[in-house]
Amino acid sequence: MKKLLVYLKDYKKECILAPLFKMLEASFELLVPLVMANLIDNGIAYGDKGYVYRQCIILIALGLIGLISSVTAQYFSAKAAVGYATNVRHHLFQHLMGLSFTEIDTLGTSTMITRMTSDVNQTQTGVNMFLRLFLRSPFVVFGAMVMAFTIDVKSALIFVAAIIGLSTVVFLTMAFNIPMLKDVQKKLDSVLLSTRENLTGVRVIRAFCKEEDEVIAFRNKNQNLTKKQKQSGSISGLMNPLTYVLINLAIVVLIHTGAVQVSNGILTQGQVVALYNYMSQILVELIKLANLIITINKSLACANRIAEVFSLQSSMEEGTYVETKEETAENLVEFRHVCLTYAGAGEESLTDIDFSVKPGQTVGIIGGTGSGKTSLVHLIPRFYDATKGEVLLNGVNVKDYKTEELRKKIGIVMQKAVLFKGTIKSNLAWGSGENETLTDEDFIEAAKTAQALDVVEKKGGIDSEIEQSGRNLSGGQKQRLSIARALAGKPQILILDDSSSALDFATDASLRKSIRELSYHPTVFIVSQRTSSIRHADLILVLDDGKLVGKGTHEELLQNCEVYREIYDSQYKKEEQVS
Repeated sequence: MKKLLVYLKDYKKECILAPLFKMLEASFELLVPLVMANLIDNGIAYGDKGYVYRQCIILIALGLIGLISSVTAQYFSAKAAVGYATNVRHHLFQHLMGLSFTEIDTLGTSTMITRMTSDVNQTQTGVNMFLRLFLRSPFVVFGAMVMAFTIDVKSALIFVAAIIGLSTVVFLTMAFNIPMLKDVQKKLDSVLLSTRENLTGVRVIRAFCKEEDEVIAFRNKNQNLTKKQKQSGSISGLMNPLTYVLINLAIVVLIHTGAVQVSNGILTQGQVVALYNYMSQILVELIKLANLIITINKSLACANRIAEVFSLQSSMEEGTYVETKEETAENLVEFRHVCLTYAGAGEESLTDIDFSVKPGQTVGIIGGTGSGKTSLVHLIPRFYDATKGEVLLNGVNVKDYKTEELRKKIGIVMQKAVLFKGTIKSNLAWGSGENETLTDEDFIEAAKTAQALDVVEKKGGIDSEIEQSGRNLSGGQKQRLSIARALAGKPQILILDDSSSALDFATDASLRKSIRELSYHPTVFIVSQRTSSIRHADLILVLDDGKLVGKGTHEELLQNCEVYREIYDSQYKKEEQVS
């Protein structure tokens, strides 16, 4: 929690004024029982209506001043809490964006969403309640006890005993409740993960008639969450009844003691009423304090979870190299005996990958499912770091580059085409980086190269709307616009990671032809399952179980690479048999 307090530094004034105004309100509240005692003893007892009216006016004035103080305190505490939560969300999102793929894979999407939404909201509530009540409630409790001592010492001892008993109940409850609240948040992560998976894969679930199985699995996770919440709630729920029992017992003893004191002429009736009112104030404030402690417990548990994310640092050290001139080395991209092992994996995903690519060449990468094709191309923009060997760009290890500088040189189209809510233009502009000089004609040209011009025209131009995740586009349309986005910034290296799987053969061929005819001649990496997509590449890499089992041209591989020949035959001989 201490790590998160830094986000309140812009609201120091509010953090001071909110509790001060609350204590001002509490001070006027503590005067009310004394006014009531005077009203009873000096007004009602003697039938002095004028005195009663004057005391009533004082009570109304105290109430109005208390109301103004309370509203002012609410304003400052809400401003500080909302500003704090805004700062935390902003910096948390910024921190998550700075993590490497390894840390993001470890955290998981559902956990990141929970911590950025539910956990931050809970800490916001905790800050708000803390500023409003954490000083006010103890101030009223001990203030009421002090005021009771000014009225009668013997009766005030009852207050001391009641406060000790109530404090014991509150802190014991807190000690048992905090670990349970942490478990509740973990179970909530699990429920959110299940929900997200089911909503994302709803079509697959229905296609395989697994609705009932998923409903049962979700119900089990939800029941586990409910069970933990009930256990936590049962402990928290004991606080109010125990508090009421202790307070009411104290009130019974107080009234009995007060009655005896009045009978002996030591106390007046108004003073007993004042003592009763002070005991009632203690009851109300301790109930508030008990609920506040429960809320703060939840907030602390959530704050610790958020702090865990902030303490998680990227495993990739930022480089400092900034290239001053283009293509300083003979080979643009070079892999030197590269190996890759994912975090937590038992074996290598890539083993001893060694090849070099000259500027302007087209490289095809092919292999069976799970052979490591995507893992290989993800090492070039440094989404992951090689665990052994070196990946060089222009003769410099990619680890030495500033990440931003490295990725400016690379345009990549992922396996899954992802578009964002906005316009076609705003999506294509992602590929332009910091180049704000690009015009609409540049975006149109990128769409034309990616064979997506017809998509732009059908939708009504580059300013037409795209829904979240491109829901109003087909799979092929999304892929073509994703390719156009990568081409918009005219990258030095273009990576197409199985990005034509939803395209027909004619469109795929036209796309490759357009890329070859680009005036700036990028170095192109094409990951594909089709030999037709890569057969004209200058260099073809064949992967099998993470190993490079062949490299060369199409004709060379047909002669000396059995894996490539099997892939080729499986695609073309079957077509010949069918025809």
